[in-house]
Amino acid sequence: MLKLIYTETNFNLEYLPDSLEDWVSQRVVLALRVGNSVLIEPSTASFLVSADLPQLKTIERMIDRGLMQTIELAISETGFAEVSISGSWLGEDEEADAGIFVTSLGDGVEMLMFQLWEASINKSPSTVGE
Repeated sequence: MLKLIYTETNFNLEYLPDSLEDWVSQRVVLALRVGNSVLIEPSTASFLVSADLPQLKTIERMIDRGLMQTIELAISETGFAEVSISGSWLGEDEEADAGIFVTSLGDGVEMLMFQLWEASINKSPSTVGE
């Protein structure tokens, strides 16, 4: 499972071995116990990565072969690529700008996406992923 955390000023991506269903169930139970509301809805999330990373080329080939239908890439001329993935948004309400996006893409694809994001952050920490 991939977990993308959006705050007002930052973004972080995590790879978790948990199942999506178990993680969401635990999150809902936590919200109930502490008295918070939780909104869960289908959504897409996007993040920027450096366009010259080898992991991106692997993802492009997999998309071209029809192996990744829940991921889209938009490569710009400025040296970045926007990665968009389908999943679920969890926030406090419909107007929340901060929240958590979760998706289940399969262990191999999730690890590849995490490695792509991590390599991009390590390459250019001041401009990518924030």
